[in-house]
Amino acid sequence: MTDAASQWTDQLDADAAAAVRDLLERATAADGVAPVSEQAVLSLTEPGSARHLLAEHDGVITGYANLVAAHGDHPAMAEIAVDPPARGHGIGMWLVSAAVSAGGPGARVWAHGNRPAAKAVAARLGLRTARELWQMRRPLAMLELPELAVPEAIVLRTYAGPSDDAELLRVNGAAFAWHPEQGGWTERDIEVRRDESWFDPKGLFLAVAANAPERVLGFHWTKVHHEENPPLGEVYVVAIDPAAQGRGLGRLLTLAGLHYLRERGLGTVLLYTEADNSAAVRTYTRLGFEPAHIDIAYAAPA
Repeated sequence: MTDAASQWTDQLDADAAAAVRDLLERATAADGVAPVSEQAVLSLTEPGSARHLLAEHDGVITGYANLVAAHGDHPAMAEIAVDPPARGHGIGMWLVSAAVSAGGPGARVWAHGNRPAAKAVAARLGLRTARELWQMRRPLAMLELPELAVPEAIVLRTYAGPSDDAELLRVNGAAFAWHPEQGGWTERDIEVRRDESWFDPKGLFLAVAANAPERVLGFHWTKVHHEENPPLGEVYVVAIDPAAQGRGLGRLLTLAGLHYLRERGLGTVLLYTEADNSAAVRTYTRLGFEPAHIDIAYAAPA
């Protein structure tokens, strides 16, 4: 399998982080889907709650595991990648077993795209499906978009800078209190993304009440994947303050972002949503989105 295996560590050195990034790029090219999330990629160079485990052979990194410990009611979450040339030698099995063991009771392991190899590892380890995340897509050029009609009581504007961050974090935390990854964002999480090359303040839409403009009711953060050929748009985050639910703000903000992405000349847009979030799935389906692929979080039986 591997002639060397590191211990779990809170931070990788620069050389190891670069090697893991290269491995992840090769895995993405081979599989057509990224093996780990954006949050895991950022954690390679941004110390935080994630821990890292490397598998090596002849001094070369052949596999990688990312683990975020359990917190509150949320179980530990792991993501795994194996270098394509090194597959078929039990590295994935070893990394998944190590992550489940280190994560403790209820630990979950993501299988992005739920590829056959991931299904086989889950079956051999007796893991069950715990979460199902859908990637949904729709064309922008071929399908018409509904007109954007903003109610008089609502003001729709774009990101004004760091002065908006406190309200974005408040709404994000309230909207995703149930979500093990999204709900724990901090000022640093926004700052890191604001420094990314894809960030565009004109693509971050905020809805506020006309009579209380200082309070954000919801927001839609779009993203453009320039590394794709052709580039893809993304409904990156849509968050609505629970106190403002039921006013159609999710649809309004999503539409604002879709119009913006189409105006940028993008032909396709994607988003991620929990399969059991029936309200979100219904909204996105009515806007022309269809499931494109499925990510599964596997967990050991209770």
